[in-house]
This record gives sequence, structure tokens and C-alpha cells, in this order.
Amino acid sequence: MSDRMPGPEPVQRAGADDGAAPPAAPSHDPAPPEPLGVARTPTGHPGVDARLERLADADHLAADGHTEVYEDVHRGLREELTALDAGPAPAPTPAHDNRS
Repeated sequence: MSDRMPGPEPVQRAGADDGAAPPAAPSHDPAPPEPLGVARTPTGHPGVDARLERLADADHLAADGHTEVYEDVHRGLREELTALDAGPAPAPTPAHDNRS
């Protein structure tokens, strides 16, 4: 009889001596851009709706390209609001013949 106590079985690591390839290293490449799927509800104002549709251009850009699109949309919406504040041009008044 032996005085040795049975110990834990040696642990064999995956890929070690079993012929399997070692696990692939994690990729540090960024994921490609994906659309966020945010619905844009039409406002009924063609100028504003066109500006909001421009936001879809950001769906296909990396995050560092979003700023340009957002600034362009913001600028366009400000122009639309400024035009609303200006109101319609006054209607021309009929010319009066003041000859007596």
C-alpha cells in the first residue's frame, strides 16, 4: 500500500496538446456603422421634413462623421425657423391714381 493521497487530476488547458487551434485574439476593430432605426415623423412642413430626412445620412457614417450632419441639419432648421419669424411678404397695395 502507498502513503500517497490521491490529489486533484491535472487540468488540461483547451488547445494544449490536443491539436486544437488556440482561441482567436479579440478584435479591436470598430463595428461598422448601423442605422439606429429612429423613426422620423413628418411635420407637414416640407422644409423641416427635408431637413429631418437629412439625419438619415448619419446612419451610414462612423460616429466622428455625425457632427457634420447634425450641424448641417441644425443650421437648416434655424433657417426654416427664421423664415417663419419673418412671415410672408406684405401684399402689394394697388396704385391709386391721384390725378384730379
